[in-house]
Amino acid sequence: MSTATLFTGDVNSDNGGGAVAGLVYFRKIAEGADVVVYSFGEDASEMTRQLVMDKGNLRSRSGDGNVDVDYAFLKASRKISSMYDRAREWPERGMSAS
Repeated sequence: MSTATLFTGDVNSDNGGGAVAGLVYFRKIAEGADVVVYSFGEDASEMTRQLVMDKGNLRSRSGDGNVDVDYAFLKASRKISSMYDRAREWPERGMSAS
């Protein structure tokens, strides 16, 4: 027998509990012999940032000059890596929710 917890709060407000839903969308915009370039952002209609995945060492770096490694960058990078690990091909698009 399994039990489930029913969430009754608003995912768009903090309510003092510290849990806020985070969404990050990404889409492949270019692929070469050595790298794959993704656009990403917290809004599917405005993915203004870029992330570059190195095919050789499977590391990510900023492709837009933004040197800050923030939550959205980490979420996109981890989800892309996870999808690649499962399918052994670079995803065309995706989303990470937490």
